[in-house]
Amino acid sequence: MILVAYIINGNCIRCGACEPQCPVDAISAGEDRYVINEDLCISCGACAAVCPVNAPKDEDQVD
Repeated sequence: MILVAYIINGNCIRCGACEPQCPVDAISAGEDRYVINEDLCISCGACAAVCPVNAPKDEDQVD
């Protein structure tokens, strides 16, 4: 199974709920939304589980 990194789409409202949930510190505040470092992401989905606007998606689900 190949794991793909999550990314945060344009739905992000910069609430910050995702950042402390990441077990590998792959999430940080970007200019207009939070961003996920693809090299660090382990595709665990912890960020997606807490996001109130469903912004984190794995790369295969991005529109």
